[in-house]
Amino acid sequence: MRLGQTSAIYFISKFAASALGFIATIVFIRLLGEEVYGFYAVTLALVSWLGIIKSVGFGQAIVKRMSESEEVDAYFAAGTMIKVVLTATVAGGVYIFRDYVDSYVGQSVAELVILLLVVTIFSELVSSALKGTHRVHIYAPLKTLKEGAQTVAMIALVLLGWGLTGMLIGHAVGITIVAALGLLIVRPSVAVPRWHHIVRLFDFAKYAWIGKMQKKTFSDMDILVLGFFVPAGLTGIYAVAYSLAKFLEVFGSAISTTFFPEISKLSKQDDTKLIGTLTNDALTFSGLFLVPGVVGAMLLGDRLLLVYGPGLDIGAHVLVILLVAVLIYTYSKQLFTTLNAIDRPDLAFRANATFIVANIVLNIVLVYSFGWVGAAIATALSATVGFVLSLYYTRKLIDVHLPYIEVTRQWLAALLMGVVVYAAREVGETHPIEAYNEVFVVLLVALGAGVYFAVLLTISSRLRTAVSDNLPFEVPLAN
Repeated sequence: MRLGQTSAIYFISKFAASALGFIATIVFIRLLGEEVYGFYAVTLALVSWLGIIKSVGFGQAIVKRMSESEEVDAYFAAGTMIKVVLTATVAGGVYIFRDYVDSYVGQSVAELVILLLVVTIFSELVSSALKGTHRVHIYAPLKTLKEGAQTVAMIALVLLGWGLTGMLIGHAVGITIVAALGLLIVRPSVAVPRWHHIVRLFDFAKYAWIGKMQKKTFSDMDILVLGFFVPAGLTGIYAVAYSLAKFLEVFGSAISTTFFPEISKLSKQDDTKLIGTLTNDALTFSGLFLVPGVVGAMLLGDRLLLVYGPGLDIGAHVLVILLVAVLIYTYSKQLFTTLNAIDRPDLAFRANATFIVANIVLNIVLVYSFGWVGAAIATALSATVGFVLSLYYTRKLIDVHLPYIEVTRQWLAALLMGVVVYAAREVGETHPIEAYNEVFVVLLVALGAGVYFAVLLTISSRLRTAVSDNLPFEVPLAN
């Protein structure tokens, strides 16, 4: 299967999953309010960070070693043993300090945190096995199914009156169901790992853990810091804005997830030229949806957030900053993917370490000084630091060129889209449809998307070629 088609399958699946999450968030905000959603976001952020300790980079190490080796079952068994021990240790720590956990979150959630830690190890192992055996196109639809299962379970339990507890248990139910299905697909054979399997996992994980920490720092550090300094309601609105920003990041994520095992395979063949080509392609298309997203948020951010519920439009400026941050981070993620895939996690480690320190320091200083806006600014600034360093290290090994021309075309198409959407909003707000915010927003977004892609396909021969090459049928696109 061609990489573009694999990326497309992953993207469509993850887009569907994100759409389900988008709908679920609207339901939860309207049923429970932004304060309860804030407690939920802080709890998941805590679980995510504790997950770094119970993984310590071994998830990515399993993918790496399985993708380049014939001893896939032995590496899977070794990784499972290691992660079970680490998870048991972390879960025990949460139980011992459960009073502090409850005090930080503001609700009694310690037992539920332990439950989520246990079920996520199952899911992570299955995900690693699917990616490591080059079955990203199978892993992606399972992610969509997980989101669907979580959404159904969470909404059902919330409607039964379980509130925050129902949301967290429903989250765990979705993870468990899909991990079980994934295990049926992977069907690993029983294998007894040897010491060298553990050593090779450790050799990669000792650097790769910080990549996982970098990802969690970007996605959760702001939420964790906000949990200390701002009310749960504002944290909930911030989490909603961040989820919207991440919604548009799915295509970049699809590219990096799909390309990792392929670049890893090429690295064993020392094919640096093709690795450079794939990295350049990844950078070219990573911002395909985020670039128009930034422009669209400037024009429609307030109305987009009002879809979730009244009063949430105060987060419109935060949404724009977060979209810029996610755009920069998505570019850097492609470079980190290349560094790890070519077995240079030591260089990724250096860049990640600097990013993490910058993110933590900036979040604490700026949130304390400026509140939730400071968190968004800190996220954007630290993402810039990560991008600059990852580009520097990647260029030392691979011939990487920033796709200035293609990115400029994307911005030109987005700006033209912005002109059309702005005019349509101005006209629409004098029409009775303005009173139906959800319908009005959908129409404006659809109009903007249509204009953006029509213009971009017209001015970018590279995009036309990419679309033509990866469709399962021939299309008459001129170059």
